[in-house]
Amino acid sequence: MRIAVGGIHTECSTYSPVLMQDDDFRVLRGASLTADPYFAFLDGFAADAVPLLHARAVPGGPLSRATYDRLKLEFLDRLQAAAPFDAVYLAMHGAMHVEGMFDAEGDWISAVRQAVGPQMLIATSYDLHGNVSDRIIDQIDIFAAYRTAPHIDVTRTMTAAYGMLLQALQTGIRPGVIRVPVPLLLPGEKSSTEDEPARSLYAGLPAYEQDGVWRADLMIGYVWADEPRATACVVVTGPDKKAAMAAGRAIAQNFWAARHDFDFGTQAGPLQQMLDIARHSTTRPVILADSGDNPTGGGVGDRGDVLAALIRYDWQDALVAGIADPWAVEACFRAGINAVLPLTIGAALDPSGVTVISQARVIGLHQGKECSDRQAVVQIYGITVVLSARRRPYHNVADFTQLGLDPAAVALLVVKSGYLSLELAPLAAPSLMALTEGVVNQDILSLPNKHRPAGTLPFEKRLGFTPKPQVSVRFPAAR
Repeated sequence: MRIAVGGIHTECSTYSPVLMQDDDFRVLRGASLTADPYFAFLDGFAADAVPLLHARAVPGGPLSRATYDRLKLEFLDRLQAAAPFDAVYLAMHGAMHVEGMFDAEGDWISAVRQAVGPQMLIATSYDLHGNVSDRIIDQIDIFAAYRTAPHIDVTRTMTAAYGMLLQALQTGIRPGVIRVPVPLLLPGEKSSTEDEPARSLYAGLPAYEQDGVWRADLMIGYVWADEPRATACVVVTGPDKKAAMAAGRAIAQNFWAARHDFDFGTQAGPLQQMLDIARHSTTRPVILADSGDNPTGGGVGDRGDVLAALIRYDWQDALVAGIADPWAVEACFRAGINAVLPLTIGAALDPSGVTVISQARVIGLHQGKECSDRQAVVQIYGITVVLSARRRPYHNVADFTQLGLDPAAVALLVVKSGYLSLELAPLAAPSLMALTEGVVNQDILSLPNKHRPAGTLPFEKRLGFTPKPQVSVRFPAAR
């Protein structure tokens, strides 16, 4: 069996003014795809993976139409050139927004369906923060999504989607997909599977996978996308329509019943309040998440709000990682190690952000493989600041150690994040979340709401909900 493999994976805040471009993506083509650790799970299957193209980018603003069109055209060209093959597997995210287009994944997958015809099986894997439309389920046969946030089951999810695809090919049993929309949107920071009620809701999903149900998934959705498909939903894959619909209704009803129980899994509040708590902490390191500018949630990652506040407080022994500012990084590289220079930091990508102007001493320079990977470490009074030439998170210990920094050795560590990564969370003593400004801020009710479905909480009041499964047009008629 030959399985064509590829896709596009990113998450886009429609509130960001910074468009994603070609150089924001890491693109795997041909043999580089199957050689990449991300797709290492393919080696465990008795099928020939036919690698096409997979494009992946750190979440951000809308994707430029020109970049999207180029990637899509190349993918379709490679798909055509790869024939013959027996099925298609697409590794997606589900919350991509292309300028001038709603439901970009729907456009991509529909183009694939048109290219391969109505009989070929298509399987997809998604992030649980993806938004799934009717158009999507009408083009696919198999679906699987992450069940953890933070995401520690990426490989497990991709393996599940691919495994179901091979199961269908080997047995001749064609599954179908149903979707049950739930009129509710939550920020990821209030629905981490490390905390209740999400922990129990997701732990309970495998119990539905029996009697004709191959896979049951609960999609939180992506709240910072003002799109008609932006809502939570349940997606169920299997050959038994009746069983799939029953499972979908039950999961949707359980999710709706728990809607008032979702909350931040850590202490959260305005920046000044969180800094006051940090100031009086007797343990270290306090780790403060700058949530409104979180690049892994679609934030720009260039705001200087927290740094400005720390300078006002004359904070000592703090590490801020990081602020995206290519101009400041370039200035540091020109000046060199130990140079003292005036720096303007922040609002380099989004001019509406907060800027800090201060004298800084360059204490570290990291070249990286390309100029866009450059990082500079500067000292401003008692504060160490990591500057990056491109938008990026600092969520893993290695992000710090490669710069000669120890995230556990400071009194206060500031990261642009929502819930903390699984590597940083155990270090926090305590963990705090600042409800800061930015294009992924937690003040959900302040977000413009022009295109989301009517009656979606929390944007509109709603008293009741009755789950109504929507069956893919591709669901086998006899089932």
